[in-house]
Amino acid sequence: MMIKNNSRILKNISLFTFIFLGVFANSQTLGSRLEKKTLALGEVVVFRVLISDLQGKDVVSAPKNELLPFHFEEVKDSINKKPDVYERTIEFAVFEEGKFTIPPLDFKIGGELYQTVPYEVEVINTAQKGDVINDIMKNKEVNLGVQDYWQLYKWYVLGFLILVALIFVIYQIVKYGKRRKDSPVVMTNQTLKDLDQLKKKKYIENGDYRSFYVELIDISRNFITKQYRIPADVLLTDDLIDVMKMNNTISQENEKVVEEIFLRGDLVKFAKTFPDQALMENDFENIKAFVKRSSKDLEFEKLRKDV
Repeated sequence: MMIKNNSRILKNISLFTFIFLGVFANSQTLGSRLEKKTLALGEVVVFRVLISDLQGKDVVSAPKNELLPFHFEEVKDSINKKPDVYERTIEFAVFEEGKFTIPPLDFKIGGELYQTVPYEVEVINTAQKGDVINDIMKNKEVNLGVQDYWQLYKWYVLGFLILVALIFVIYQIVKYGKRRKDSPVVMTNQTLKDLDQLKKKKYIENGDYRSFYVELIDISRNFITKQYRIPADVLLTDDLIDVMKMNNTISQENEKVVEEIFLRGDLVKFAKTFPDQALMENDFENIKAFVKRSSKDLEFEKLRKDV
């Protein structure tokens, strides 16, 4: 009976040993090692992860330079993998004082997840107030030539020249656009359009002579101001006539038209005269003809100044 029991015990021990060896033979060992846990500010330290007994299994972990948390500035991250051994060596530094944790890091081995043990790191500032900082190498004096200065500052010079050129181009565009807008031809065409708009209001046909002469003279004053550079928009009629006669820019024919119609417009405004439809039609056509003839006045004035 005792022999049977001993035989059963030996069988159980053999079975347990076989299972244990089978599990151990197919297991991997994951280990990690931190060189130092108390670091000086900015000191470079080595952290190493080692996996043995891989048996050709694949190892998956965070990409290079992304394994450690952001406080840990990774200087170097190298991976050495063989069929049975995986080794990852990271050199890092911390540039802030305090206590920081390297958490458990994930490594998948053949599809199964494994983790390293966590580490707590203390970073201290070893510099003392009043410490003398010595340069590793003495500063060297270097003589720079014209070519060297050009290489240093060429982009600033080119940028400045481009900026000046851009400002000049913008200035010319604005100047040209303004000149085009105020040119005699543009002003003449614009005034003729304003007169056509006045005609469409049918003041003449409806006998609204007061509104007709008020707008006709306003259009004419604005035209004289911009076309002849005479302040017709602020001068009284009598003063405007005197200025036109002294200015000699407007021809006598055009002066006569402006004088007659402006004086008549003042009388209509104060209800001292009541023009009929034919007279209003005639005044409208005379102002329109005056606007068209204005370019000849300006051409003659330019020739006179050139002489």
